[in-house]
Amino acid sequence: MTETPHYLHLPPGSPLPDIGHLSPFRALVIIEAQVESGWQGKVSDWLVQSGCLYMMAWGHDCTTWDDSVDIANLEAFDYGDIPDECDVFTTWHADESLGEVFDFCKRHARHPVVDLPRVVLVHVALHSDATCMIEAYAAA
Repeated sequence: MTETPHYLHLPPGSPLPDIGHLSPFRALVIIEAQVESGWQGKVSDWLVQSGCLYMMAWGHDCTTWDDSVDIANLEAFDYGDIPDECDVFTTWHADESLGEVFDFCKRHARHPVVDLPRVVLVHVALHSDATCMIEAYAAA
């Protein structure tokens, strides 16, 4: 049975909560609102610093999120060698349905060195929709 994901609603520009207790984890960033690039960079740094080791992006401008998280991971190691157990994998899913990305997260998002038992749904949107997102993840 698949563990229920942790749902986190992040309105654009909002402060970022402490989620380090979930480390290590997979994050599916669901972008349903436009965000400023500076805040996106902060979210990317926060994900890396919080223990995200596999980030999947879906939604508005999702193709920029994998680059943003990749840069945050490089910066965390001063653009030097990144230990295998700290290397963050990133994907973007512009041409897939959210259900397909939920399925990808469940079946294929694996880190080659670290077990990632927890999933965090990071919902970047104006309004929270925890019940719908968690039910859709369970159904995928």
